[in-house]
Parts: sequence; structure tokens; C-alpha cells
Amino acid sequence: MLSKLRPAATLVASKAERSVTLRALSALNRVHLRAQATATNEAAKYGATGNTGLSQTSAADPKLKELLQPVDSFAPRHLGPSKAELADMCKTIGVKDLAELIEQTIPATVRRDLPLDLPDGLNLGEAGSLELLKSILSKNVIAKNYIGMGYHGSLVPSVVARNLLENPGWYTAYTPYQAEISQGRLESIFNFQTLVCELTGMEVANASLLDEGTAAAEAMAMIARTVNSKTKNQFFVSKDVHPQSIDVLKLRAKYFGMELIIGDHKSTDFTAMPKLCGALVQYPDTNGVLQDYSGMADTLHKNGAHLVVSADPLALVAVKPPSEFGADIVVGSMQRFGVPMWFGGPSAAYMATSKKQVRRMPGRLIGESIDRYGNAAYRLTLQTREQHIRLDKATSNVCTAQVLLANMAAMYAIYNRTSGLKRIAARVHGLAQLFASEIEKAGVKLATAGPFFDTVAFDASAVGAASLVEKLQAQGVNLRLLDDGLVSASFDESHVERDIGNLVGALKGAGVGGGSGSSSITVDGKVSADFARTKPFLQQKIFNSIYSETEMMRYMHCLQLKDLALDKSMISLGSCTMKLNSVSSLAPASWPEVANMHPFAPPSQTAGYVEMLESLEKFLVSVTGFSACSLQPTSGASGEYAGLLVIRKFLENKGEGHRNVCIIPRSAHGTNPASAAMCDMQIKWIEDSKGMDLKEFRALCETHKDNLAALMVTYPSTRGFFEDDIKEICDIVHEFGGQVYMDGANMNAQLGLTSPGLIGADVCHLNLHKTFSIPHGGGGPGLGPICVREHLAPHLPSHVVRKPSSGGSLGAVSAAPWGQAGIACIPWMFCTMLGAQGVTDSARYAILNANYMKARLEPHYNICATNGNNKCSHEFIMDLSDVRKSSGIGEEDIAKRLQDYGFHAPTMSWPVPHSLMVEPTESEDKGELDRFCDAMIAIRDEIRKVEDGTWPMDDNPLKMAPHTQAELCASEWTHPYSREVAAFPVPWLLQRGKFWPTVGRVDNSLGDENSSSGWSEPFWILTRRGLALAEQATRLSNTFSDTEGGGMSWMSTHE
Repeated sequence: MLSKLRPAATLVASKAERSVTLRALSALNRVHLRAQATATNEAAKYGATGNTGLSQTSAADPKLKELLQPVDSFAPRHLGPSKAELADMCKTIGVKDLAELIEQTIPATVRRDLPLDLPDGLNLGEAGSLELLKSILSKNVIAKNYIGMGYHGSLVPSVVARNLLENPGWYTAYTPYQAEISQGRLESIFNFQTLVCELTGMEVANASLLDEGTAAAEAMAMIARTVNSKTKNQFFVSKDVHPQSIDVLKLRAKYFGMELIIGDHKSTDFTAMPKLCGALVQYPDTNGVLQDYSGMADTLHKNGAHLVVSADPLALVAVKPPSEFGADIVVGSMQRFGVPMWFGGPSAAYMATSKKQVRRMPGRLIGESIDRYGNAAYRLTLQTREQHIRLDKATSNVCTAQVLLANMAAMYAIYNRTSGLKRIAARVHGLAQLFASEIEKAGVKLATAGPFFDTVAFDASAVGAASLVEKLQAQGVNLRLLDDGLVSASFDESHVERDIGNLVGALKGAGVGGGSGSSSITVDGKVSADFARTKPFLQQKIFNSIYSETEMMRYMHCLQLKDLALDKSMISLGSCTMKLNSVSSLAPASWPEVANMHPFAPPSQTAGYVEMLESLEKFLVSVTGFSACSLQPTSGASGEYAGLLVIRKFLENKGEGHRNVCIIPRSAHGTNPASAAMCDMQIKWIEDSKGMDLKEFRALCETHKDNLAALMVTYPSTRGFFEDDIKEICDIVHEFGGQVYMDGANMNAQLGLTSPGLIGADVCHLNLHKTFSIPHGGGGPGLGPICVREHLAPHLPSHVVRKPSSGGSLGAVSAAPWGQAGIACIPWMFCTMLGAQGVTDSARYAILNANYMKARLEPHYNICATNGNNKCSHEFIMDLSDVRKSSGIGEEDIAKRLQDYGFHAPTMSWPVPHSLMVEPTESEDKGELDRFCDAMIAIRDEIRKVEDGTWPMDDNPLKMAPHTQAELCASEWTHPYSREVAAFPVPWLLQRGKFWPTVGRVDNSLGDENSSSGWSEPFWILTRRGLALAEQATRLSNTFSDTEGGGMSWMSTHE
């Protein structure tokens, strides 16, 4: 059966092979790696060991080589423990050295013995790696872009770039599940939501989505949840929607059970479409035309259908909002609000809708609650919609979004103020008016059939539209080819008046126009009166009060001080891999040749970008032991969706498209079942609390042998150890006709030590925002590429506008060809600076740090089951059930008390209820690990004082945590413990500096309680209209108590 499924070179080990000696396993490793026929020798290609020009004697002298090696080697800066600390830590663990620890942690059957095929980081150093990347990216041509299509030049305010985008206080933060230490970015995202609501005229907005195309797809899915999708299973898309969005929608609709109808909305009779659930239009449309959709909206509503509008946010500053012509959902991209194009991403997409639809919305929502003092506080709200709680019944698989970019967009609006945004919009429209007027005067016929905002289409049939576009590209000017006779030019805030003259001159030089004509267009920056926005918007103080850069700097710094990020202490979130995000890795993202590239620029201008991206794909192929890679997925959840679709496409191609059963362990990330549901798969669960039972697993596979499509498995297990039987598990799946999807969430424990290919998987995604050092950004951006075996490579994602070299038959899963290409330089630098040895050591040290902490905490807490050698992988779980039973102190109390000690909590209550999962990563030194362990040990001693009655169960430092500076400085103190115990329980808080939470413990249920009452006015939870519900606040502040299961006790771990 196996031989029918996969090429011989990629077969997993048979039962006989599983019993061979380690020497034979080494041979299997070599056979496996030789199967990567597409890989090149990256160490040779990007090494620093070529011809030095020295004599042979000098060049061969090993002592001279060692002496002259770069002194800025990255590995010692990335790996936390020193060599001396390493020996001490191994002693605490009970092993003689790191090699013995790895032998006791990873099963011999899956250990890798051949090095990774990566650049020679040791001989490059940080400066050399930066120089190498600069030489590659210098092959890019930064052209004048007039392409548009949802991507525009943008002027990033320098104060925002320096103090937010490039500030570790912002970019190293995690998703704000711990509200008390996240008030700064929660306020900023709240500003973003308010901005979106005001621009669109809608009542609620979420905290961002991945890109415009996938946001449109999420809107389609949201409507399907609103209507009876069994009877209304058609969705209409106007042909004037951006082509990349249509491409994404086609693929999403296919497996969502939705019939997609693409056509001309002006001539379609919607009254004759009883199965229609909704329709999508673009505003302005992809050709630049502003259209009135009010009549269409009325018709749709009369027939029980909904209108989705994909809208340009800068246009919405000047034109009437979609709410005024009947939109039910509005989506779009906030990229042109102060975010670079970055060759397609990242940027924050948005979604806005009505109050009644809020529980059906995908993505995260920021709301307002109160803390235990009765003060207003922000928090994530309505989390019960999300995948980490509702699993396959979730509104979406969205986990990571675009928080860092949403914050940039919000700060752009704050910095420019409402008046400044209006001026920018008027100026952009004025540039388009000027261009239209000038080419009309030159005798060129306009093709824009109606009012426009920033895009002007014109007739180029006389010279040939394709020929014209190509001629101007050679001059560094990019226009958009619409069809054989039409070309368009789109304008943005990066353009200046002389650009218009240069562009008109270039057109004349290419033979366009040349005659004389006249124009009736008035260049005044005012849009057509029929579309002009007339009602006030963005009147909130935050968008109208900051005038100076000084005050802007202080506002961002004020917010930053409220948040705990990696710049303050370690963040030990299990399955989240909060490692170092090095400055050298991040620096290239701000280079013009990275930031200012349009995703649909011609190949002649993007050679450097493509070389970097394709070499990164080869790095990842080597790490995973697979044959091909696609960088298109924009998050881990997006990668899961793409990988499962690749499996479905492969099965369809071999005549087995009926296979739709997906087996998922109970310990899986919530995104796993949510992604499988999106791919129209039937989910079958299997218990794995102590590892998967092979007999039970085989029986389950055999039961579904006719329909088995896939197993989704995380390796090492989310329970913190390497499954001994993983190869046999994969063999069983293949035996019964399925494919193995490996969730790459825990890839940090595999790097160079084993690989998805070695364990027998067929496809995996990688969280480059975890394992490969892209920062989390407070909840995004991320990058979730997939790697596959050779037989799946023909089915990788492609793109309608520009096909990547890895593109296959699948279609697009993201709006841009290479997804979030702008941050791909970060993992490229990570791999290049560390090289094969450094990347492998990252996994070794991650395992070392986790086992060291486990050894220190084992005498004090109940550690969940590990492997047979009592070794964990890169993370471990503390079961707090016994503590909860003996003292009434739960995992949330410990999490909040850790804030008083200056630490972010580990992952709570997943995958084991009432637990904490700790993942220290390789980047923390022994001193920081010891401080965290000392804090946990001190907290255990505090719990004992509750257990023995020294402190009451309802008034102790854990139940009252966290303690704010305001409470500590108040004249009244009524607690049975001292102020010093509350705020300074360990000496280092005085020595290293105290981090103060700015609010007390936040009520996890207030916002949700108000949402269930129908979102009655004042609707402050999501829209910032009003600041409190005073009566409820007073009542709840007097009766405040912890709410078990109120959302905060669940962590989304696929960040």
C-alpha cells in the first residue's frame, strides 16, 4: 500500500527497518536527505569560505583561520547559557553533558545525524550576513509604482517607525491574553477598531485580519453562518473586485460548500437568485471607479442576502462610507495607513459589521471591562467564538493576526489627526485629477467610466497596452495592464507633483497621445458630490489632540510602559516560543529594497527579493527534510489550511477525493480542528494524554480506511515529550491510505536533531514567527509556510497575478504571491547568521533550558508525564489540580501573582486543565531561568500559607494579584499581608527594577455579559462610544470574584 502512495525514495521505515542499529539508521538518514533533489548546497552558495586571495599555506593554516574568524558571531549572542552555565545545568538535570540529554530526550529512531544545509554562519558573522543579504536585495529595482490593486506607497511617520515598528517594547510582546500587563497595546488596538468603525460607518470592528483577500473570504464564511447555508449556498462576486481577492475566494468557496458566481453586478438579476446568501463588491472598484451600490443592497436585503464591501480606507476619508448605502460587512486593508508595501505584506486587514453580527465575527476583539478596583480596563472579549475554545465549531481558524501593523495604522491616524487624513485624501485625489486632466489635454481618451478617487484608466490601444506597460517598466515606471487596450495609473501619498509631469512625459515618449485635447476636470481634490462624505467622523479626542512629534513619542512610550514584553523579562508561554528577535534579523525589514516593493512589480525588478525568498525556501526544505516549500501562508493557521488543502488536492488528483476523515489528538492546538473544518473534513478525535495507544489508533484508522484523508499530529507532543512510536503512527496512516500533517508549532525542539521528513510526515507548516525568530508583535504578524514531500509538491499554492516558482495546482491561500514577504528577511537572517551548527544548537539549548527548569521545579510542583527517561522536550507542564484542591488557588491566581514578580504567565490550562505549560526557549540565560524558578518556588511557599490558614482563602497575595502602584501607595491597607510582600516579594525586584501592572485583576466576564444583553447603548465594548456602564461597574467592583473559565484561562498557542 505504501508504495502506491509515495515515491520509493520517500518511504518511511518499515517494521523491519525500525529494529535496525543506529549505524543503519544513519544510512537511512543519508538516503532520506539525498531525496531532496531540488535542494542546492546553500552552505557553499552563501558561505564565506571562497577564494581569499591568500597563499595556499596561509589559507590552509587552521590557527590563522580561527584567529581571523569574525568576532561578531551570532550564535553566542542568541543562545542564553554560557559554557560554564551549561555544565552546571546538566548537573542539575542529572546528565553528564548536552549530548546525553539529547539521547535521553529524542528517540534514537528519529534522530538526525547529517548536518543542515545552511549558510556558514560562523564565517559570516552578523555584519557579513547583513552584507550578503544587502548584496542580494540590491538586485531589486525600486520603481515608481502606479499599479494600485490594494497596494500603495505609504509614508511611514518616522516617529512611528522608530518608536513602534523598531521598538522591542512593542514588537516582542505576546497576544494580550494577560490583560493587566497589556493595557498599552490593548488601548492601541482599541484605537484601531475605533478608526475602522469611524471610516466604514459600521458599529463594530475586529482587531485585524491577515489580508484583504482572506478577509473577504472570512466575510463570505460569516454570512454562511448567518443564513441557512443549506438552502442559500451561492455567493456572488463582482468581476470588478481585485483579482487576487477573487483567487482566494475561489479556493475558499470550493471546500466551504459555497457556489461562487463571478459576474457583472450591474447586469445581474439578484431577484432571480433565491439561493444567494451574499455578494461582494469593491469600493472604489479595481478599475478605480466609484459605484453606488445602494440599489443592489436593497435588492439583496429583500431577498435575504447580505452585501459585503471591500473598501479602500483612504478613499473612505473622502467618500461616503459603505454603511450609508446598505453594506452589512465591510472589509479591506489598512496598508496605506502608514505601513510599507513589503512585496505583499504584512499589513492589517480589517472587518467591520453591525452589533448583531459580532458573535459571528472571525478574529479577535478588544473590549472594555473593569478591574477589581472598579476602574475601566481593556481586555480581549468574546473569546468563546475562537478556535482555542470552540475548536471545529469556531467562527474561524484565525489565531495570529496583524496587531503590530494595526497599531501602526492607528498611530498613523493619531499622528496625522482627522484633519490631516482629510488633507492626505484630498491630495491623493488631486494628483489623480491632475493626471487625468493632463492626459486628456494630451489627446488621450479616459476609460474610467464614472467618478474616481485615486485610479485613472485610459486607452492605450493605439500603441498596444502590454507594449506600453513593458516600455515604461524598463524606465522604472510601473503601470497596471487592465486588458489589451486599457492601462491604469493609481496614485498615493508617496507621489509628488513632478511625478505627474514625468509620467505624462513618459507616456508621450512612448507614443501615447501626442495630439491636443481639452479636459473638463477641475483639479481641486474634491470627489464627486454624489459620493462626497458629508457627516462628521473621527471626532474622538485621540484622533484630534496630538500635534507635535514630542507628544506623539510620549504617547507611544506611555502605552509601552504599561506592557510586559521581552524587553523586560522572559515570556515562558508553552508552545509559543518567545525567543530572541535579534536586531540584525529585523534591520533589513526597514531597508527600502525590502519595504518599498509592490507585490505585482515585474520580475525584472524583483530578482533580489525572489532570490532571498527561494533561498529561504531551500533553508526550510533542509530543516524539514522535505522536497518543496511554499511561503504563501501568512500564519500558522493559514499554513494548516494550506497544508490540508494540498492533501485534499493530491487525493482528488489520484481519484480519491471522497477521502475526508481527519484524525486529531485531543491535545491538538485549537486551530487544527478549525482548519480541518474549513477544508470540509470530518474530524475524529483520539485520546493521547499519555501518548497515543497504537492499538486504539490502528483500530480507528481501520474503521475509516475507505475515507481516511489525514492525521494531524504535533511533534513533539503538545504534552511536552517526543512520542516514541511516531514513525509507526505515520506508517499506520499511510497503510490505510491517508497522509500525515505535522503541526510545526513545536519545531523549535526539532531543528537539526530530527525532522518531519524523518518521522514519516508528508506535509508540515512552520511558524516562522516562533521557531525562526519573527517577533510576535503583540498578536501578529506571522508567517506560516508549508513544506511537503515530493508527491505533494505539484499541488502547492499558486497565484493568479504572479505565480511563484513553487506554485502548483492549488490556487491562492493568501492575497500576495509570497504571502508576507516583507518579514521573510528575518528567518533568512536567523538561518544565515546561526548556520547549521547554531540552528541545531538552538534546539539543543531549548531542550536544555526546559529540562533544567523542570528539574528545579519538580520538588515543588506536580510535573505531568514526560518520556521514559523523565525528560521533557522544549517545554513541560505543571499540573496544579492538587494545589487547587488543597488551597483554592488556581492557575489564574498563580498567573496573576507572577505579574507582581515581573513575569508573564506560562500558558494556562492547555492541553491539561488547571495547568501551566512552560517553554523557556534557547535565548534565556541561567540567571533569568533561575529568577523565574525562584518566583514559582516563592509562590508555592505563599500557597502553603493559604493551605495552613496563615492567610485567608479570599484575601491573600495570590487572590488579590496583581497589585498596582496606586493600591500600594494608598493610605489604607486592609490585607493580612504587608505591602512589601504584595509588591516586592523577592530582592531582584528592587535591584533590577519593578514592573507595575497599571490595572488590577480584570473581570473576565463583564464585557461578555453585556454583549449577551443585546449590545444596548452605550455600546462601549467595541466602539468606544462611552466609557463605562457605571451601575454594573459599581455592582461588580463590590462583588468582584474570579470567574472560572471566563476566557482568560485559555491560551491560544498557535501564535
